[in-house]
Amino acid sequence: MNRLRALQLTIFGLAALIVVLTLVTVTQAVAPMQEVTNGLTGGTPKEVGYAIGAGLAIGVAGCGAGIGMGIVSASAIGAIVEKPEVFGRTMIFVVFIEAIAIYGLVIAIMLIGNI
Repeated sequence: MNRLRALQLTIFGLAALIVVLTLVTVTQAVAPMQEVTNGLTGGTPKEVGYAIGAGLAIGVAGCGAGIGMGIVSASAIGAIVEKPEVFGRTMIFVVFIEAIAIYGLVIAIMLIGNI
């Protein structure tokens, strides 16, 4: 049980680190976005919104796919060890999760295309 608690604390610590790094990145990006919205580089608030939306689309989709990939891959390896004939079925699940990240990328590209 002690090992499980250590794993939980590690995962929580990594999640907290990701949140802190994201907040630092966003705060560092506020000044350049302010310049864009003031018209110094010709950008409009709508274009800034598209850029933020594109970043969120790929970021959230990538994080979700990464978490799902870790869970499904671990389960798939366990299933393949017990029954090697389920390899093909487990790969289908992994491909479906990877498609989520690709959908996020496509949405981001579509949003950037509107700028």
